[in-house]
Amino acid sequence: MSDEAAWCRPAHEGPDSPYRAAAAPDTTAPAYRTLTYEVDGRVARLTFNRPEQGNSITPDTPVELADAVERADLDPRVHVIVLSGRGKGFCGGYDLAASAEGLMDGQMAGSSPREGTVLDPTVQMLNHDPAGTWDPMVDYAMMSRFTRGFASLLHANKPTVASIHGFCVAGGTDIALHCDQIVIAADAKIGYPPTRVWGVPSAGLWAHRLGDQRAKRLLLTGDTLTGREAAAWGLAIEAPEPEQLAVRTEALVQRIAAMPLNQLVMTKLALNSALLAQGVQNSQMISTVFDGISRHTREGYAFQQRAAEVGFRQAVRERDAAPYDDHGSRTSNVTGRND
Repeated sequence: MSDEAAWCRPAHEGPDSPYRAAAAPDTTAPAYRTLTYEVDGRVARLTFNRPEQGNSITPDTPVELADAVERADLDPRVHVIVLSGRGKGFCGGYDLAASAEGLMDGQMAGSSPREGTVLDPTVQMLNHDPAGTWDPMVDYAMMSRFTRGFASLLHANKPTVASIHGFCVAGGTDIALHCDQIVIAADAKIGYPPTRVWGVPSAGLWAHRLGDQRAKRLLLTGDTLTGREAAAWGLAIEAPEPEQLAVRTEALVQRIAAMPLNQLVMTKLALNSALLAQGVQNSQMISTVFDGISRHTREGYAFQQRAAEVGFRQAVRERDAAPYDDHGSRTSNVTGRND
């Protein structure tokens, strides 16, 4: 930056900076289980790091994501936070192979299980017993904590950008839709197929991001959009070809990072006020309750039983068979076109 442009100086530099006493940056990488964190100039880079599992969500994910966002939000050197995923896709949703197949023996407990609380997998297992009494608030108390962690991306003072490749489905969209900007590869897949059975998007953001009719078009069918369609519908800000995703994301991130930090914070807060006035928090509360209900209907129990019998992947294939045919065609199930 030019010395003549005083407004372009890093926020922590200069004798008049309120951050002038900021400690030197800590170069020690945080010991996260689900993602990595690094600061590159004015950019904090958060990257989901469970590629073999499709970056699926575990109980560690919302806790670590919120911690990483707060770390970046407090660092006066950081102007923008970018979130991406390693491997074949951004995020394939919750690690439902565990819960749907009845694997509630601790493998979904996360790094800090809390015995006897709503975060204890034994508590959740007992509350999901079809022969027992379901307490919806036990379910809500758990799921709302996931959403609260993901919402750190929306409520952070600094701008957040999601860079999506491959796939961003189911619970992955609960994360991505909380970002201020989405850049998605043209051939990527984004949507919430679990509305067909066993799920309601707990983030409650689809209507706020797409408007009523288009949100219903997706969620009343469980259909997905290609990245190209997502951009055309206004869900994403840009949909470059896959080989250009990193370049185009970086171009946007660097343009944001060049802005003065306080300008970014003021602008985001001002724009968020309109979004929050639409009732985002109420939408999330209602959607999270209904997400729990969807897993305790006759159909929800039938899906869980089927997953226990044949495995979660096969149950999903059966869920997404005709008339949806998600796995048997490369044609968009929204427009009918090949992309």
